[in-house]
Amino acid sequence: MNTTPAYRLAATILHGFEAYRTRFKAITLDAQRRFQEGAWRESQQASIARINLYQQQVDDAVERLKRTFSNELLTHCEVWREARSHYAELIRPRLDVELAETFFNSLFCAIFKHRHIRNEWMFVISSRKEAAQRSGIELCRRRSIDGDWQAALRWALEGAALHNPFADMARDTRLGAALLNKTLPGTIWQAKDAAIELLHSVFYRNKGAYLVGRVTGGGEQVPLVLPVRHQEHAEQNTEGVPRLHLDTVLITPDDVAIIFSFSRAYFQVDVAVPNECVGYLQRLMPHKPAGELYAAIGFFKHGKTEFFRALNQQVAKREDVFIIAPGVRGMVMAVFVLPSARTVFKIIKDTFDPAKDVTPDIVREKYHLVKRHDRVGRMADTQEFSNFTVHNDHFDPECLAHLLEVAPSTVTLKGEKVVIKHCYTERMMTPLNIYLEQCDDEAQLAVLKDYGDAIKQMAAANIFPGDMLLKNFGVTRQGRVIFYDYDEVCYLTECHFRAIPAASGDDYLSGGNESFSIGPNDIFPEEFGPFMFANPERLRVFKQLHPELFEVRYWQGLQQAIVDGRIIDVYPYGNEQRFVDAAQ
Repeated sequence: MNTTPAYRLAATILHGFEAYRTRFKAITLDAQRRFQEGAWRESQQASIARINLYQQQVDDAVERLKRTFSNELLTHCEVWREARSHYAELIRPRLDVELAETFFNSLFCAIFKHRHIRNEWMFVISSRKEAAQRSGIELCRRRSIDGDWQAALRWALEGAALHNPFADMARDTRLGAALLNKTLPGTIWQAKDAAIELLHSVFYRNKGAYLVGRVTGGGEQVPLVLPVRHQEHAEQNTEGVPRLHLDTVLITPDDVAIIFSFSRAYFQVDVAVPNECVGYLQRLMPHKPAGELYAAIGFFKHGKTEFFRALNQQVAKREDVFIIAPGVRGMVMAVFVLPSARTVFKIIKDTFDPAKDVTPDIVREKYHLVKRHDRVGRMADTQEFSNFTVHNDHFDPECLAHLLEVAPSTVTLKGEKVVIKHCYTERMMTPLNIYLEQCDDEAQLAVLKDYGDAIKQMAAANIFPGDMLLKNFGVTRQGRVIFYDYDEVCYLTECHFRAIPAASGDDYLSGGNESFSIGPNDIFPEEFGPFMFANPERLRVFKQLHPELFEVRYWQGLQQAIVDGRIIDVYPYGNEQRFVDAAQ
């Protein structure tokens, strides 16, 4: 038996990874029970626990390493070189090799404070060959249509093993078949070889269970997602088990991409072979980066690894350079982008504009809050990096000069290298204020509607954005409005929504009425308009679309619902797509 220090180091790291995977799997597998029982609050807690789990297990493993090995050995890069080789052999038979490599990387970075990032000592490049033999585990179940789409949908729902009975399976499958008849390409609908294929794994999130796969036929394919939910306002069956209904049928790539959006909470889904599951999902959503899909199924740390590798490859192509982000410059963050990578980088400035009463530590906690919270499809996911190092000629000179000026404690030059001590990355979007200046009237009406919907849906999830300026929201390629500036975000229940006293007049904010005091958490919805819109016509249209946002009682009602323990539904598809009328 190999007992060298390097081998024992590798074995100790693998022990820590296995402990992480065991706990991760236990939380994930319990999602079926939580859905079956309608334990929605418990589901939220499980989601947070699973996000926190990774860092907890890394911290535990680091402590174990420090107890087991001397500091001299732990900080010797050549020992890690040998340990990397042993570790690659130890994990070779596993079905989650890529996740195990990321865990090794996390421990290396914890020991070396995110320095010495070299493939010799950690897995900058995966040891798993792209052409590696497939596991042989069957990912999907498949059924030919044989001219009966309703029967095929019944097979799809019954085979998911959701345990709860459906309230009216015949109605659900009839509505689903009618929708497919209306929306499927004719070549698939009429094809003799038409078939439905679904992943064995069920994707749980919030109050939904999602069956994911595709419809094929006539040499074509479209993605397929079947969202299943508890019956609304219906009695339970005789055993006290909530009944289910099919909520809609989704087959467009954009609809499916929104289900797997970077702005949503991670799915609770048990997958035997993560990279094969991600590969399948990429065939359904070719524009989705692998990193986003790993994050979507819960492996957000490996999603970060995939993102980092893809970014390095993109930077190496030298198609463009890092530039200052278009739009209004932030008061707290310095923001730059690599356009070809569709990625935004955010750095906390050394000093903030006087209007911002926050500290760097508060800003970091706000970003952590959003990471742990249900983002309800309206808040961008972030990745956090330390000691991010790039050659200085990858920067536009104006951009680099700006970063060195506003964040000298975070951005430094070491020879020809730019070292960024700490930064966040997000998916690049078009700032809402810029989008409104460029879009036509029809798109403007749609995006103003979605802007208000975004604010309402965040509020329903107990999130108040704080600063609702247009520049703090972005627009995705699907036209969805996403919030991405978190330095003033807070829980809705922490806010004190107030009406302006009638006797205060227009000068209350300037102190014209000494008897009217304003607390730090006081918010006056009547005053939102001027802060949100400089354009009076856009404000008029927005107020027509969302008049309740300017009413104190609306916000107070949401707060009361949250305090009462209600979990307000936020659907990842439009209400007009739901079978809700037939399901009630």
